[in-house]
Amino acid sequence: MMTDPIADMLTRIRNSIRVKRADVSMPASRTKAAIAEVLKREGFIHGYEVTPDGVQGNLSIRLKYGPGGEAVINEIKRESKPGRRVYREVREITRVLNGTGISIYTTPDGLLSDRECRDRNVGGELLATVW
Repeated sequence: MMTDPIADMLTRIRNSIRVKRADVSMPASRTKAAIAEVLKREGFIHGYEVTPDGVQGNLSIRLKYGPGGEAVINEIKRESKPGRRVYREVREITRVLNGTGISIYTTPDGLLSDRECRDRNVGGELLATVW
């Protein structure tokens, strides 16, 4: 039994980037698909696809690389963990690396990037940081 499926997703992405894979697949969930949607909206991945496969389904993410083969995602870090939840009010949400990175928050409006949280004036649980 997996205790933190979001950390597993981020680790799979991190490991796939290190070996320069074009895509990565994992068991699907609505939260993982929402995280992939935020990464796509912010330009860190090309896209994702959820395919039905039995009960749970499969999430496939197409990773993005620069023209020289350098990874667009340099670091992806889990912030809020099952043993230590991290919450931020909207006034506490800061920019990551002066705007070149993003933080992913779970809010009453769904999963949003730090930029979208400031635009909508909502805070929430800090899930991950990407740069």
